[in-house]
Amino acid sequence: MIEALGVPDFRLLWLARLISQLGTWLLVVAVPAYVFELTGSVAATGLTMAAEFLPPLLLGPIAGVLVDRWDRRRVMIAADLFRVAAVAMLLLVHTPQDLWLVYAALIAESAGAVLFRPAAQAQTPAVVGTGTALSSANAVNGVTDGAVRLIGAPLGGALFATAGFTPLVLVDAATYVVSAVLVAFTAGHALAASTSRPSIRAGVAFIRHSPVVRSLLLVSTVFLAANACLSALLIPYGVTVLGGSTQIGLVISALGVGFLIGAPVMRLLVDRMTAGYLLGASLAVTGLGFVGLFTSRTMPPALATAVVIGLAGSVTLGATQTVLQRVTPDEVLGRTGAAMFTAEAAATLFGALAGPAVAAATSVVWTAALAGVTTILCGLLAVALLRRP
Repeated sequence: MIEALGVPDFRLLWLARLISQLGTWLLVVAVPAYVFELTGSVAATGLTMAAEFLPPLLLGPIAGVLVDRWDRRRVMIAADLFRVAAVAMLLLVHTPQDLWLVYAALIAESAGAVLFRPAAQAQTPAVVGTGTALSSANAVNGVTDGAVRLIGAPLGGALFATAGFTPLVLVDAATYVVSAVLVAFTAGHALAASTSRPSIRAGVAFIRHSPVVRSLLLVSTVFLAANACLSALLIPYGVTVLGGSTQIGLVISALGVGFLIGAPVMRLLVDRMTAGYLLGASLAVTGLGFVGLFTSRTMPPALATAVVIGLAGSVTLGATQTVLQRVTPDEVLGRTGAAMFTAEAAATLFGALAGPAVAAATSVVWTAALAGVTTILCGLLAVALLRRP
């Protein structure tokens, strides 16, 4: 799995990603907690999460064009420095009247991420190639994501309780500075020559005429919507059925453990199986895991199914990204990556709204069953559309 770490430029990109993501996850709990501390309002606290969705939905296609038009290394550096300025606005928030600055800062930070993510994804195959080193790079990134998710939010919550909000904001800003410096030390990788100027229309045309990319986009969007439906119900279900916030924390940690295990499993399988069969199997396991988790009444089966969901979900996401990078020409890779991120944001927002609504009309268990069946059918669709090598 560590083959890609032998490439010096990838090591720098990986370290930049690790440090900046850790800083971001330190604030995942701290920002909502600080807003609730200032206002006592659940609605105001919930808006901190909603602010994260707006930039990917509105700016994703534009970001993809810019990533394909400009030097991607400079895009990442500029995005990091922009996020430093965005996060610094949080230092000015001291009273409920300053709350608008929180939302402005979160929207601006998310806008920087909308530029950084497709640029980093497009830069990875330019650095390591599209062979086995690419699946290795995505596996390493998957392990990194899982580890950061596992420790970042709880660590941020603990540091907020002990050190306060301002030190955490300064740490987050510093991580973006370090990330920009590390990216600056990588070598430049020129974009492939193109006969036309990058545009949204050309990116849409490529996706429309590429059966593999079009299928990946469809399968990924449906899966993420189903996943978001149940993510929105996890905390209420944990409180009412599993026993409380401590139990919820353990389930979330189990999901993170599964995500960590899934990254090397993806690395092992993605170069040995066709995309359709791999995604079909991982989505089927995920769908069964959804049903198993939300029908659990005690912690042991809940933790076991959470690990399975994290593992299979990690394989699904990692395999999707690897195949996308391999089949997409470099000159449109930024736009296809941005399209995936935009679809991810839309699916997550839809699922977060639809899950509670369906549960209110039926029950949490029926909603989990519906999400599980949808995910399994999504896996069958992946087999039908992507079974060719």
